[in-house]
Amino acid sequence: QVQLVESGGGLVQAGDSLRLSCAASGRTFDTYIMGWFRQAPGKERDLIAAMSTSGRITYYADSVKGRFTISRENADNTMYLQMNSLKPEDTAVYYCAASGLGTIVPGKFDYWGQGTQVTVSS
Repeated sequence: QVQLVESGGGLVQAGDSLRLSCAASGRTFDTYIMGWFRQAPGKERDLIAAMSTSGRITYYADSVKGRFTISRENADNTMYLQMNSLKPEDTAVYYCAASGLGTIVPGKFDYWGQGTQVTVSS
């Protein structure tokens, strides 16, 4: 089992950057596929980025490709999401999640953080 805590959200202007962090507890962080989801008001929670256990395989949703970068430091049990060129439509609650499955499957993330709010003003 793994516990996840996000940090780094906030209020920024369009075009700004933010970096979210996800700190994981436990000694098996490097066995989990990690992902970032987001949920805007009135919308479903969607996977926007994910990374394999080794970091060699990544997934990005089209909406963030080229602007967001996912990374992980297994030695520190931490995952990051660098968000550049933020847009008002990026406003959402961002969640980090962990999956014990061997491949990235959006519906198979078992552990979740509490979420952190990102608000982008125009």
